[in-house]
Amino acid sequence: MAIDIVFAPHVSDLVLLVLTALAVALLGAGALLRAPGILWRTIATAGALLILANPSIVEEERKSLPDVAVIVADQSQSQAIGNRSRLVTDTVAKMKERLSATEGLEVRVITVTGAQMKAADGGTALFEPMKEALADVPPDRIAGAVLVTDGQVHDVPPSSADRLGYPVHALLTGKPDERDRKLTVVQAPRFGIVSEPMKYTIRVDDFGTSDATPANVEVRIDGKPVTTVTARAGEETVIELKLPHGGENVVEFGVDKGPGELTLLNNRAAIMTTGVRDQLKVLLVSGEPHAGERTLRNLLKADPSVSLVHFTILRPPEKQDGTPVSEMSLIAFPTRELFDEKLSEFNLIIFDRYQRRGILPLAYYENIARYVRNGGALLVTSGPEYASPMSLYQSPVSAVLPAEPLEQVIEQGFKPRLTDEGLKHPVSSGLPGANSPGNSPTWGRWFRVVQSSVINGQTLMSGAADQPLLVLNRVDKGRVALLLSDHAWLWTRGFEGGGPQAELLRRLAHWLMQEPDLEEERLRGAIIGNRLGITRRTMSDKASRVEVTFPSGLKENVTLTPAEGGVFTGTLKAEELGLYRLKDASLSAVAAAGPLNPKELSDVRATRSLLAPFITANRGGISWIEGDGLPDIRRTRPGRNAAGSGWIGMQANNAYAVSATRQTPLFHPALALLVVVGGLLAGWRREGR
Repeated sequence: MAIDIVFAPHVSDLVLLVLTALAVALLGAGALLRAPGILWRTIATAGALLILANPSIVEEERKSLPDVAVIVADQSQSQAIGNRSRLVTDTVAKMKERLSATEGLEVRVITVTGAQMKAADGGTALFEPMKEALADVPPDRIAGAVLVTDGQVHDVPPSSADRLGYPVHALLTGKPDERDRKLTVVQAPRFGIVSEPMKYTIRVDDFGTSDATPANVEVRIDGKPVTTVTARAGEETVIELKLPHGGENVVEFGVDKGPGELTLLNNRAAIMTTGVRDQLKVLLVSGEPHAGERTLRNLLKADPSVSLVHFTILRPPEKQDGTPVSEMSLIAFPTRELFDEKLSEFNLIIFDRYQRRGILPLAYYENIARYVRNGGALLVTSGPEYASPMSLYQSPVSAVLPAEPLEQVIEQGFKPRLTDEGLKHPVSSGLPGANSPGNSPTWGRWFRVVQSSVINGQTLMSGAADQPLLVLNRVDKGRVALLLSDHAWLWTRGFEGGGPQAELLRRLAHWLMQEPDLEEERLRGAIIGNRLGITRRTMSDKASRVEVTFPSGLKENVTLTPAEGGVFTGTLKAEELGLYRLKDASLSAVAAAGPLNPKELSDVRATRSLLAPFITANRGGISWIEGDGLPDIRRTRPGRNAAGSGWIGMQANNAYAVSATRQTPLFHPALALLVVVGGLLAGWRREGR
C-alpha cells in the first residue's frame, strides 16, 4: 500500500495563488505593524486557504508487475559450424532457467533461423526480431535482452543513434582465434554474348593467418566442370570464360580447403550471368520455288535476332538456253564461300526441298556432315524430291540423316499426330491443338508425306499410314531434324483452322541449337517462397530420385511424381540461403535461394567487433561462452551500468498496477469552519482589549 497527500482545490490554481499571495501580504504587514490578534487571524486565514485547497490523503493498493527479458537465439547458417548450434540450444536453456529464477522477471525466447533473415544481402538480422518480440511491452517494463550468437550480426543499429533504454548483452559461440578461407567474386558480368570470352574477377582470402598460399579454384557452369585455375590468397585473379548457351547460366567458383579451415560453407561462390546470342546466323537453301518457301522465309525474317542468308536455286546447271552469263541478273550461287570457307559460322543450316543437281561437289556434302558432327545444326524439310534418285540422301550427308526414303510418296489427306515420344519431347509436347491419349488433333490436314524408314533418332510426329513425319537425331556433338512433308505451309495459311507451324519451327530451331530449355533430358530447380521446386523432364516412363545438397552441406533425397508430357516434379522445404545442388542418376542442376553469395557466409568467424560499440552504448556486456562461462544475473537500477566481470544485469523498473484507491479529506469541513470562525473570534477579542 502507498499513501500520498494530494490537493483538489475548489477554485482554480490561479485564484488560489492570488488569494494566498494577498493573505501573506496582509498578514505580513500586520505582523510588521504588530497588529493585535495577528496570530489568530493567521490561523483563521490558513484554515480558509486549506478549505479552498482541499487536501486529501490518497491510499493506493498496488500490484507489482514483472519486468520482461528476451533471449534471442541465433540459429543462422553460420551457427551450423562445429558445435555452435548445440551450444546455442544449451546456453538458451540455461539462461532461461537462471532468468526465470530471478524474482519479478518474465522471460521470452525467440529463435532466428536462416529462413527469417531480413538483413540486406542475406545477412543475419537479430535486432529487428528482438524489437518485434518486445513490441507489446511498455518501455518501463523491459529489463533487457541477451543475444546468443557468433557475433556475425548484420543489422546492428548505430551505437550513437539508437539507445534502447535497457541493457543488451551478447554471449558468443565459437572462439576468438578462428581461421577460415573465403572465396569472393569481385567482379562479374550480368550479361554476355554466347561463345564470346568474358572476364570474371575472384579473390581468395585466408582469414586468421598471414600466409599467402596458392589455392586451386574449380569453375563450373550449370554444375558442369569447365576449368581449374590457381589463385594466390589475398590477390585478385582474372578468369576468362565463355557462356555455352543463351538464358541464365549459373557460374560457380570453388576453392580448395585451406589450412586450419573452419568451414567450407564460404569456399564457393556463384554468379548468374544471362547469355545473349549476338545474332543467329541461318543459311536457308531452297532447291526450287514452292508454296512453302515464302512461309519458311517469312517466319525466319520475323525474328530480329536471326541473320538469314537465303538462296533459291532458280537456274540449275542442266538448264542451258544459250544466254551469256554476262547478261544474266541472277547471282551466282557462292558454293565455295558458303560450304567451305564460312560453313562453321552458321548456327543453323536449312535445306528446303533441295535435290542434288551437280551444284555442290561431293566434298561440300562431306563438309556439311562434318559440320554436324562438330556441333552444327541441320534442318531438312523435304518433299517428293527426297524419294527421287537426286535425293539429298544419295550424298555423303546421308551419314547424319535419321531416315532413309523408300522411293514412294503418299498423297492423301491426314492430320499430323504426335507419337508417344512426341507427347513427351519438349519440341512437340503441349503444341496447341495436338492430340492427347484418346483424342484426335484439332489442327488442319496435310496431303503429302514421303514414305521412309527411321534409322536413328526419335519420331515425334507421324502422318498418313502411320509414316514418320518429324524425326530428330543427335549425331556426335550436333543435331539433325528431318521433316518428311512440304505441306507445313498449309497451317500458316489457316487451311482447316491451320496449326502451330511458327511455334513448331521456333522449337525445332532452338532444340537444334542446343538451348537448355528444350532438352528432352533435363533437371531443373527453382525456389518459390520457402520451397524448392524440382522439375525433371525425361523420355523415360519414370524418374529416379533426386539428391538435394543444401547450402550448409546437408543432403536429402526427393521422390518425384509424374506430371504431364514427360515431366516429373517434386518439392522440398528450403529455408537456407545460398545455392542448392540437385543430382540424380545422370543429371545435375543448381537453384539459388536469396542472394547467391549471402553476407551471412562472407565471414563465418566468431567475432565481438560488430556488436561491441552498440552493446557498450547500451550498458551491456559481451563474453565468450566456452571461454568465460555463463554469467550470473543481477538486477540493476535504470541508467546504471549493467555488466561486470562474471555477471550481467537486468534492469529493475519497479513497475506496478493500481488495483484500488481510497481518498480521505485531510480537513473535515466542520472542523475547518470551526478553526476559521474560532480564529476570527479570538482575533477580534484580542483586538478589543
